[in-house]
Amino acid sequence: KQPWFGSREAEGYLSLENICLLSLRKEDRGEETCQGEEGTSCFKEEEPTDSATLVQNYDCDKHYYDFHVIYNASYRVPVLYFRAYCSGGQPLVLDEIEKGLPSCSAKALSESKWTFITHEEHPYLNRPWYKLHPCGTSEWMKLLFLGDTTQKKNGVAIELYLVAWFSV
Repeated sequence: KQPWFGSREAEGYLSLENICLLSLRKEDRGEETCQGEEGTSCFKEEEPTDSATLVQNYDCDKHYYDFHVIYNASYRVPVLYFRAYCSGGQPLVLDEIEKGLPSCSAKALSESKWTFITHEEHPYLNRPWYKLHPCGTSEWMKLLFLGDTTQKKNGVAIELYLVAWFSV
């Protein structure tokens, strides 16, 4: 905050962008197996190709994520907005994003698909992004700070609240 700005409140968001995650292809996950006699090879002999005339079909093996944390005035909590895309710039659909989630998050997503992750317009960029729905955040945070007696007297410092929120 600079002293020459009139308002004590600043609008904006925290951002972490271009986070690269390698996606696992079926053969990397071990989903493809050889069938047949022992000792036979899974690899087929590849035909020689002329790379000068070959048009490469790049698999979307790298996924990039952009994360923005934006304060939601309605729920009075921070909200995580994110978008995911392939190395070529194509956005990932929710089913592709779901494959990269930890199992506990994937379970929550399958139980309540549109109350866990919502597709919504980014409030600053006016483009469609996904967000973690904020409806349960306040209750989770109250439970997290329930045993903290200093919080009841003085309130929670913003920095402490955000660190706790990120951990959840």
